[in-house]
Amino acid sequence: MDNQLSSVNRSLSSKSKQRKISTPQEPQLFRKVLIANRGEIALRVIRACRELGIATVAVYSEADEASLHVKLADEAVCIGPASSRLSYLNIANVISAADISGADAIHPGYGFLSENDEFARLVEACGITFIGPTPENIEMMGEKTRARAIAEKAFVPMLPGTVGAVANMEVAVQESSRIGYPVMLKAAAGGGGRGIHVVWNEGQLRSCYDRVSEEARAAFGDGSMFVEKYCEHPRHVEIQVLCDRYGKRIFLGERDCSIQRRHQKLIEESPSPVVDEKMRNEMGKAALRLCEAVEYTNVGTVEFLVDENRSFYFLEMNTRIQVEHPVTEMVTGIDLIKEQIRMAAGFPLTITQESIQIKSHAIECRINAEDPEKFTPSPGTITALHAPGGLGVRVDSFVYDQYRVVPYYDSMIGKLITHAPTRDEAIAKMRQALDEYVIEGIKTNIPFHKRVLASEAFQKSQYDTRFLEEFLSKS
Repeated sequence: MDNQLSSVNRSLSSKSKQRKISTPQEPQLFRKVLIANRGEIALRVIRACRELGIATVAVYSEADEASLHVKLADEAVCIGPASSRLSYLNIANVISAADISGADAIHPGYGFLSENDEFARLVEACGITFIGPTPENIEMMGEKTRARAIAEKAFVPMLPGTVGAVANMEVAVQESSRIGYPVMLKAAAGGGGRGIHVVWNEGQLRSCYDRVSEEARAAFGDGSMFVEKYCEHPRHVEIQVLCDRYGKRIFLGERDCSIQRRHQKLIEESPSPVVDEKMRNEMGKAALRLCEAVEYTNVGTVEFLVDENRSFYFLEMNTRIQVEHPVTEMVTGIDLIKEQIRMAAGFPLTITQESIQIKSHAIECRINAEDPEKFTPSPGTITALHAPGGLGVRVDSFVYDQYRVVPYYDSMIGKLITHAPTRDEAIAKMRQALDEYVIEGIKTNIPFHKRVLASEAFQKSQYDTRFLEEFLSKS
């Protein structure tokens, strides 16, 4: 990282140095925002900036030259070859692009560098505003054992587990016996559903401990793990928070993200069918206590597991905008990207907790370029495309007719969101929209979504995070 910092510092022009010095007394919107991402989230930020009168800069890899975000931004800068490591994860190249384009802020989107505290620090060191939480916020919540310790002190409900990382296998065995099997070995530096291994007995723990630690080290650069009680049939429910730099903190209800495959979310909805008003307020207040404990700023998501008795427990905090943020936008009427930008520019929140009224329902299906049976990527050229429409139907996507889906990145090519007064109506609208959605030339998971939405279990909300394991085994 020191080499990255030296490289970035060398690339700074006198103009960027002046930007660091000239700080206005009153909040002002940015003149130009660079989006350090690709795909639909890059388009989402470009559109929000346009509505706010802010110029945009897209960055792209050589493989993404024909991507829609490159075409729609005011400026575009190539930052490297197809490999993410050499382009979207190349900190020096991203910050250099911001410098040469004269951008005074960077929006990281989600994934890539969005939760990299060193990136956020370097952005600030270069006199550019990072549109997100502080580097300290990202660091504190990114290390899972530290986040658990903070949550515990903030009286946020926790599953039984170790507060810190276990020192070795014998300590893990001892703690697992105390907690009671089954337990989870979780990578301290993991996140996004990665770095989790369920252990059902001591023998299994002893046989897999070293391997799981090595997998964590390979994936996250840190092999340390902590132990947590495994909740066998939980719902995954998360709270959206907004926090300005003046101490005002609010929550915008919850999202249910329990339809997952290998800890990766596929369908999300808001509000959660298992959360009532009393529980929503309790979860929201717990999330805000955590935010207060770390003096959190900008948007974030506090994730919980909800057991069969409707008790909830802290899982982790994501210090960025979420893929599934549109369902919250639809049920609250609040543009989360605009709020991110305004708060980063120093504007206070004008939304009050009392003004948040959730009286409708929204569902999101992630549209992936993948085989709907094997769940394997399906890159290639889209030969025909028809997106659904109508009242309450939203499509966030970056693909178009004759666009070539490249094999180098995440397979998600869009999100389909429906919004209606009730959950049943939102489901019916989603089923109709999925029927209308035509993408030819590649395989997509649209048929998979149709099967899930048609299932009695989904329609009656009788599902948890293990739903897909059973559903796919019967298909």
